[in-house]
Amino acid sequence: MTSLAHWIEGARPRTLPAAISPVLVGSGAAQAVDAFRPGRALLALLVALALQVGVNYANDYSDGIRGTDEVRVGPLRLVGGGHATPRAVLRAALAAFGIAAVSGLVLALLTTPWLLLVGALAIAAAWGYTGGKKPYGYRGLGEIAVFVFFGLVAVMGTTYVQVERLTWLSLAGGIASGALACAILVTNNVRDIPTDREHDKLTLAVRLGDTRSRLLYQALVAVPFVFTIAVAPTRPGALLALLALPLAVAPLKLIRGGAVGRDLVAVLQATGKLQLVFGALLGAGLALA
Repeated sequence: MTSLAHWIEGARPRTLPAAISPVLVGSGAAQAVDAFRPGRALLALLVALALQVGVNYANDYSDGIRGTDEVRVGPLRLVGGGHATPRAVLRAALAAFGIAAVSGLVLALLTTPWLLLVGALAIAAAWGYTGGKKPYGYRGLGEIAVFVFFGLVAVMGTTYVQVERLTWLSLAGGIASGALACAILVTNNVRDIPTDREHDKLTLAVRLGDTRSRLLYQALVAVPFVFTIAVAPTRPGALLALLALPLAVAPLKLIRGGAVGRDLVAVLQATGKLQLVFGALLGAGLALA
């Protein structure tokens, strides 16, 4: 029997800041033009969280049936660890995608039918990361999808459903949020380089190698703060996000110091915390008059 604790851990709650942060930033961008709508913001948050949980279960299922997760360091794997059947994990993934789809449908009815297409692409991207015959995550394209859907689409979409138009602030916020979401994925993939290489899972980290992947992580962590400073001349409140900078010190030190295996789990946790705090501060800063 799979316990509730197994299902919660299998959902990988430490990755949820990647869903919450862009909604906070997008809502701050909406308030920047006096158009914050809490009901629609909550629906956008539900979509983002359901997609994140769905992709986590879907990855667990797809990697599990391929045998990629048989020997892993880090979070519990439901299928690879024998804690749940592949069919049960697949059902959980589909249920999460269903919640995202229904919530997105409500937002589309409130705004524009074009959101249905965006939602369908997001679900397809979530599944195609490790699912299907030719998963793009096995080709080193995962970071691109994460940047687009958990950065640009998540932030700009959150702003759009409230303002009903796109804004340059949401674009800047999307770039910042996407960079930190990619940093989380890079950390995860650096940790898994040895096992991914054995199973021909050619993630970007496998293709770049350990050293260059660590340099990429450092660049991705720097990007949000650079964009914060760039936005400041027209939106000084954005500088509030710089208060999150001290949270970047510990994970950067570990990455630069060559942390491997379980030590990189601490980097994942710290990067997730950094993204959440940065998103909250940037959202609040953008909302300031």
